[in-house]
Amino acid sequence: MSEIIGLLAAPFAICLILAGIHCYLGLHVVSRGVIFVDLSLAQVAALGATTALLGGYDLQSQEAYLTSLFFTFIGAAIFALSRMREERIPQEAIIGVVYAVGSSAAILILDRAPHGHEAIKSMLVGSVLYVTWNDVWVTLTIYLAIGIIHYLLRRKFMLISMNLQEARRLGLFIRFWDFLFYVTFGIVVTSSVKIAGVLLVFSYLVIPSVCAMLFTNSIGKRLAIGWTIGFLVSILGLYFSALFDLPTGSTVVTTFGAVLILSGLARLAILRAGWLKA
Repeated sequence: MSEIIGLLAAPFAICLILAGIHCYLGLHVVSRGVIFVDLSLAQVAALGATTALLGGYDLQSQEAYLTSLFFTFIGAAIFALSRMREERIPQEAIIGVVYAVGSSAAILILDRAPHGHEAIKSMLVGSVLYVTWNDVWVTLTIYLAIGIIHYLLRRKFMLISMNLQEARRLGLFIRFWDFLFYVTFGIVVTSSVKIAGVLLVFSYLVIPSVCAMLFTNSIGKRLAIGWTIGFLVSILGLYFSALFDLPTGSTVVTTFGAVLILSGLARLAILRAGWLKA
């Protein structure tokens, strides 16, 4: 038992860190209505990593991380510039195009790279079970820095995410603040995808926020519910993974899906009982 606890301690710590930062960023993403921006940016980061792989660098190397970061900044610029006052082309369409092109380009590159199939699997579900305590401390340091930036700039970020019309009325330079938001968001996504893979990062970002929105409109309560769900799913996912000897990333993602279904059923029950207004 003590061996299992020792084996899962670092993965559990990294899952808690992922839940903490991604639940907060998920509030912005869901409120902006750009649900798939995470998947799209994650895929751009993955394209950067595969490009480095083709250049002879390992996916977990510092060179691959820096290349991913460079690609992500390009993606951040595209998303910041693609939001227009008169949306002739919905921003979700741009996000979808970037995702599709990024995925296809990554597959083409991996088709020519050694061990390409293993790399695709690693990008999708990550290797969270094999994180080290050094990974945990490095990730915590990066996310604390991003968290401090968001805390200092929270009024502008929140206003643009929650009330874009008011932000425009006050004369905020929306594209600059969007670019800053997507750059910080991209740094988090790039760092997370390297550890946890695209699917797990998307789940931590979107599902806790969506579950919280089923029960409250308050930002503070959404954060509290999202963090609680993220922490509980991390514990349950790792426990089921160890108990049934299942792939860790896929188990946590599936557990998130089950919790979302249960949350929907709980909302229906609460509405029928009259404890919550529709």
